[in-house]
Amino acid sequence: MQAQKTALYNIHKKLGAKFVPFAGYEMPIQYKDGIVKEHISTRTHAGFFDVSHMGQFFLEGDETLIEALEKIIPADLKSLKINHSKYSFLLNSNGGIIDDLIVTKTDGGFCIILNAACKENDIKEISQFLGENHKYHLNNNLSLIALQGPRSVEILEKLIPNVSNLKFMTGNKFSYDDENIYITRSGYTGEDGFEISISNKKVEKLINFLISNGVKPIGLGARDTLRLEAGLCLYGQDLNEKINPVEANLKWAIAKKRKDVGGFNGWDKIKRLLTNGSEKIRVGIKPEGKVIARENTKIFSTDDKEIGLITSGTFGPSVNAPVAMGYIQSKFAGIGTPIKLEVRGKKYGGKVSELPFYKKNYAK
Repeated sequence: MQAQKTALYNIHKKLGAKFVPFAGYEMPIQYKDGIVKEHISTRTHAGFFDVSHMGQFFLEGDETLIEALEKIIPADLKSLKINHSKYSFLLNSNGGIIDDLIVTKTDGGFCIILNAACKENDIKEISQFLGENHKYHLNNNLSLIALQGPRSVEILEKLIPNVSNLKFMTGNKFSYDDENIYITRSGYTGEDGFEISISNKKVEKLINFLISNGVKPIGLGARDTLRLEAGLCLYGQDLNEKINPVEANLKWAIAKKRKDVGGFNGWDKIKRLLTNGSEKIRVGIKPEGKVIARENTKIFSTDDKEIGLITSGTFGPSVNAPVAMGYIQSKFAGIGTPIKLEVRGKKYGGKVSELPFYKKNYAK
């Protein structure tokens, strides 16, 4: 099957992108400056990411729409205000994570941002719970641009007045070039920033404005190092259908009211784990020295018993050290616990670390 392309494919080419296949799309992994410079640009100035491969899924309906969605999403959607967003999950009947997602309450319904590799299956799963009076569609006529970094707000304010009034995890409609666009103050880097939903016809003009204001293009490579420093999960590596939110150390993303009342897929198991704890849990890991413990690196106790597995690992340019996340037996999960990491057949030292590795700079 031929890889899909986003509306900005030719722009990426002109900017010198190196492409890789990702979730059925041909996506830029890096540009001429390289991953480390792109990473530092985002942390110190601003970078833009083409995330149009992700699904922008819109739902409309009466109050029964919330009841339907709350059967598979453990957020408190009843209390969610219009133009406010929540990080949550789609859960299977065993409490496993089908996908992690951002849910935004819109006027008359919701917009859910779905991971690119999961979107078709997500829609199939969600639609099973919807009724005849619920309308839904995946809008493929929209691009999604993430603008991230400390200068993001002043740059975007020049183009979109009053965008600086948004707080973290809120959004609104704005007028741009004779059309409505939707902007949320959110992102996936640990920095202040925005996600801009804009028509495929207008996106190139937006990108030209950002470039003219010194915003660098950022590929999937730096997106990965940025999110890992910020302790953020990547679906398919750190999360999957066999892992539940308690094991993933994401129980904070289950609404307090929903923890008490339940009524969502896998609640019995999740309630039991919330009470008794889980056998394994996701933790941050700092390898010693310059050793990089990548995905599928085995974790051992100091007496050489296998106790876990790395799910994400890289070198963190902003912390100038290797960083990793993985699942470890809960009894070894205490911060500072010494461990061993098997890299290329040899064991190296490391320790369990707090997450995130890099202080987040969201606009609260």
